[in-house]
Amino acid sequence: MPETTAKPAMTLSLAGSEATGGAGAQADLKTFQELGTFGMVALTCIVSFNPRDEWNHRFIPVETQVVQDQLEAIFGTYGPEVLDTVKLGMMGSPAMISTVAAAMAARKPGHLVLDPVLICKGQEPGHAQDTDNALKAELLPLATFVTPNHFETEQLSGMKVETLEDLQAAAAEIHRLSGAAVLAKGGVRLAGSEAVDVFVDAEGVEVLSAPKIGEHAVSGAGCSLAAAVTAELAKGSSAREAARRAKEFVTAGIRQRVAGNTPFDALWQGGLRG
Repeated sequence: MPETTAKPAMTLSLAGSEATGGAGAQADLKTFQELGTFGMVALTCIVSFNPRDEWNHRFIPVETQVVQDQLEAIFGTYGPEVLDTVKLGMMGSPAMISTVAAAMAARKPGHLVLDPVLICKGQEPGHAQDTDNALKAELLPLATFVTPNHFETEQLSGMKVETLEDLQAAAAEIHRLSGAAVLAKGGVRLAGSEAVDVFVDAEGVEVLSAPKIGEHAVSGAGCSLAAAVTAELAKGSSAREAARRAKEFVTAGIRQRVAGNTPFDALWQGGLRG
């Protein structure tokens, strides 16, 4: 008789494509694979850096019906007893946010990890603000885990973040507003030798710290952190355990980052291989 093997946990990301492989759906799928889950993606947009315009984003939205079709195929293949863990990345527009919010409200995944992408470099300011407001109104209330970066933490909490104490207070406020577990990223944005993130859930606050690796943000770190949280939750970890493991995963990936012609490096999702 052939040996039976355990089936992998299933993970889905709704995210944008980023062609160079450093961030977005590409980073999510690589993270899912590295952490031992079966990864799927429903694309919400296609983003490509423009080397002729200071590496701003060229943004092409996917039609909302196409996203609905992707989700119909995915959830038609894997029901909620199999696929119960979803990550939300870049949406790009209020219409996409409403489409995704309706889909998630209907399917009610047990774990809904929101990486609240509030800015797309090169977007029109008014459009970006409308998208931000829609995300806070429609997706944040559905999330079970939120992973804001420094800017997003300030926007979601309405608080200025300049110190670790500020970051702790802002993360606690986002938890109060949403009810979700929060992993707020200080990273290289806060002064000091440590890259510090703050985890908050109903059981309290935990500071996650690792020595800074360089003084500049690395492309894909936020996407990969949220994807790592998603993978760990799908495998049965608690929210706190998932946050710790995701921090370790991203730190290793930054340590072995990939350089190109862009003014920023990209995280390598294989960093934990040694």
